[in-house]
Amino acid sequence: MKITNLTLTPLAAAITLLCGPVQQAHAQTATAGAQFPPTSVVVTGSRIPRASLEGPSAVVVITGEEITKQGYKNLFDALNNQAQNSGVTTGADSGNTFTPSANTISLRGLGPNHTLILLNGRRLADFPTAYEGAINFTNLANIPSSIVERVEILSGGASAVYGSDAIAGVVNIILKKRAEGIDVNLKRGTTSRGGAGDSRLQVSGGQSFDQLNTVFSLEVLDREPLWSKQRDFMAVRQGTPTNTLSRKNVNNGKYVDLGDTCSALGDLFGGSQFKNTVAKGSYCASNKVSPTYWTTQTKNRSTNLFGSANYALSPTTELFAEFLVGQNKTANNTRGPTWTSSSADNSYFFNKNTGVYEAWTKYISPEEMGGVERYNRTWDDLASSVSLGAKGDIGATGWRYEAGYSASFYKSENHVQRALANIDSFFLGPKLGVDEDGIAIYAPNQARLTQRLTPEEFNSITGQADSDDTSRNQTLSLVATGELFTLPAGPVKLATIAEAGHQRFANKPDARINQGVFNTLAKSDITEGSRRRYALGVEASVPLLADLNSTLAGRYDRYNYAGRNEGKLTYNVGAEWRPAKALLVRGNYATSFRAPDMNYIFKARGVGYYSSTTDHYRCAQAGQPIETCEFASVSPGSDYVQTGSKDLRSEKGKSYGLGAVWSPSADFDVSVDYWNIKIDDLVTNLNADNLLRDEAACRVKGDLTSPSCLDTLNRITRNPLTALNKPGEIREIRVNPINAAYQDADGIDLSARYALRTESWGKFTLKGNYSKSLSKNSRQFAGDELVDELDELSNSDWRDKLNVSLNWNLGNWSNTVFAQRFGKVPNAGQTAFLSPTTLVNLSSVYKVTPRATVSVAINNVNNRIKRDTTDGWPNYPTGNFSPVGRQIWLEFNYHFGS
Repeated sequence: MKITNLTLTPLAAAITLLCGPVQQAHAQTATAGAQFPPTSVVVTGSRIPRASLEGPSAVVVITGEEITKQGYKNLFDALNNQAQNSGVTTGADSGNTFTPSANTISLRGLGPNHTLILLNGRRLADFPTAYEGAINFTNLANIPSSIVERVEILSGGASAVYGSDAIAGVVNIILKKRAEGIDVNLKRGTTSRGGAGDSRLQVSGGQSFDQLNTVFSLEVLDREPLWSKQRDFMAVRQGTPTNTLSRKNVNNGKYVDLGDTCSALGDLFGGSQFKNTVAKGSYCASNKVSPTYWTTQTKNRSTNLFGSANYALSPTTELFAEFLVGQNKTANNTRGPTWTSSSADNSYFFNKNTGVYEAWTKYISPEEMGGVERYNRTWDDLASSVSLGAKGDIGATGWRYEAGYSASFYKSENHVQRALANIDSFFLGPKLGVDEDGIAIYAPNQARLTQRLTPEEFNSITGQADSDDTSRNQTLSLVATGELFTLPAGPVKLATIAEAGHQRFANKPDARINQGVFNTLAKSDITEGSRRRYALGVEASVPLLADLNSTLAGRYDRYNYAGRNEGKLTYNVGAEWRPAKALLVRGNYATSFRAPDMNYIFKARGVGYYSSTTDHYRCAQAGQPIETCEFASVSPGSDYVQTGSKDLRSEKGKSYGLGAVWSPSADFDVSVDYWNIKIDDLVTNLNADNLLRDEAACRVKGDLTSPSCLDTLNRITRNPLTALNKPGEIREIRVNPINAAYQDADGIDLSARYALRTESWGKFTLKGNYSKSLSKNSRQFAGDELVDELDELSNSDWRDKLNVSLNWNLGNWSNTVFAQRFGKVPNAGQTAFLSPTTLVNLSSVYKVTPRATVSVAINNVNNRIKRDTTDGWPNYPTGNFSPVGRQIWLEFNYHFGS
């Protein structure tokens, strides 16, 4: 093709050669510059302003108004329920988890660390504690929903635009840039089944002063916990009751009868303690221990404050600054205080009085320590971010620039109750030495074991361990956008970027753990590390024909960490073809990468225990089904040892998509998109339950030599079958990150919108969004078979999701019905799939006066809770569904000012 009317300015040529900076990914209206009309917007996935939200990649938009009308509790709730978020994550509503004070999402089920979260186009500091003890992620709990203008969700790889992490997609949270007056919002919610109530106060607004424009938002939240005992279906744990008090002869494996102790202490654990007789004797037990100590929703009190200011220094230059500060206080409880004799050693001792080896056990009840909340775990979190800079025109060239600095900081203090080192002597008396095998010798009085403790006595054997975790992220950026030259079909637009960044994190456990203050011999070391990154990138929008436009982007990122340098070049291409005014056909191909998680790289030797463990091999040996197996869901679970690896390589991703959008009018549009994502060298920490399942399968079928089986068996240490105490039980599970061989996922997204406008009945708007994962293949090692995880009953991700909303606006009324259909997921016992489930929310907003509105929202109108007893307690599919039931909110909003 012959190029005519080609104009290349000296500035454009210089920027092209230097590959200089590019505009941040702010999805906001362009405010100046002759090259872009006032209606131009920057949409997530590109830095070049465009006239339409639709582009070569599908972008889902959620407005702040929709977050309220569709019944979402907060920003995280809105993102978590999007159809594209097919992965199940744990957080504040998941009971026992490593990060109960934080919430995150998993686009396409590829993990929280493969979804890049941006706030006004800028990165935030990672949450200081790794998700599931393994991967770094961004917390979504500190952004006040009142200041959210909209959220844009881009699916697929976008590293050529944003750098590392953007493999599964990008979530860009765009906050309001302008507000007049002040809005005061009060919201109070409760549940029809009790517990889990919440209150919220929001004060937001802004004002313009000539060249200065300001916006602010204050949000105060108070959420009550939900205890398992507050739901009838999990108030009692069926099956084998929890051992609350026992004395066992380790030599013969039989329990020593405790006489009438169990009946004398029968009022403990809410009056549920009783004498449980089994083949090997009797002991005190209760089937209400787990429900008593388990919060399925955390208690949380938070305060979030946001402020921004834009100052027009001149007609062509603007200064900007914004900050966000969030403070969270979180509490949860997932297990009570237990004591086992000599638990720091072999969990048994030599009884000088009886001449045999014995194991004593006591589960301390809430009545003995002054209430169940005495043993809560608590978190004090402080998150902050700030950004400032300048943007404007570059002389009369028609180009624009933005120079900015952003920094974010996160601090999380965790407070955990631990048994002190004196607990053995409290129950067993003074230690008299050790025998020839190193087993501790005591001459205990059984009365010390069977007595009722007082809160003062409990306090004398219990202390608080305090950890201090922090993370930081800083970025300097310089950006430029403009037209490079003109082709017959239109101008070629260019965007360039240069970035420099620094990240750091530190996990500092209580130093007293290693000083022998607490009842443990396991060491807990400091984990910390930092890395620097540098990047240069360029993006171009090229109109090939009047109805065909292409986009090209390339970026080079270089990371320095752990004495290593690693560079990655990524690129993407996209095309938009409009064969008719109402029809858009689009396609894209992108490469992406993710630098290894800092926790994976720098993790020191960490030890801990799982909340519960199922010993699949012993269940198989005993011929017991998982639902009734005595070795299933044993709490607390097995100990683990976790280490990092400084030899990890970056993950490499590829993605492509093809779709179409038909919009014959302003009142109707429909789109369909196919997406495909592939990841090589996937970094993952081995899953303990999967290891135990694999171990059982390997041992049962006698496969001890295949690559996967050999690796699995070497990671699980068991007590010898000849051991006096706990023969054959799991002693330790060793996990560490590795570069796995491969993973891919593909699926289809459908969306539609129809608006009906009437003179007498107002406006009706119907929206639908459906996403279906077609496959999700993976293999742990190159020699293993490729497995479709969607066919596996061990994969709890959603196979498909459908969201439908109908909004009716008439005069001062606005009413919304929002329905969510969740596709099939495996049951907890992993024996079959649960049927799809539909939940319905209702909301109604009435404008009382031009300044005041009142609204009522009901979530889960049918008060439906999905039940699942295939793996026993807690009798519902944790993670996939909520045990809360129907929720009701009353909300009042009043506007002051113009």
